[in-house]
Amino acid sequence: MTQVLDSLPSAFTDRILCCYVNVAGKMQVARITNVTGWYFERVVFPGQRLIFEAPLDSVLEIHSGMMASAILSDRIPCLRLQVQEVSSKQVSRFNHLQDQQIEQANDGALDPILLPVLTQIN
Repeated sequence: MTQVLDSLPSAFTDRILCCYVNVAGKMQVARITNVTGWYFERVVFPGQRLIFEAPLDSVLEIHSGMMASAILSDRIPCLRLQVQEVSSKQVSRFNHLQDQQIEQANDGALDPILLPVLTQIN
């Protein structure tokens, strides 16, 4: 589900698309606090993937624990969380190349195996 509460101000032209995955077994709060004039805070449940747009030099803070006593457990530069946007043409080309590599790796390994079959009982 896409959630846009406070979009990034248009003054930030160096935006990057980022992805953070909560691999911890408990709820976390993700915040970006080093961008003036912008408030970003999201609750991230275990196993949830958070996709967001952020300025190039921003830092994602991860807070863990209960809400009243949450502690800062990690600070991740958003540049490290950057994901690349690709076109459908690039995806098709990647899938085609991947299929070719699989065929070359198998090189006949997937030929059918002939087994004797019982066809008649006297």
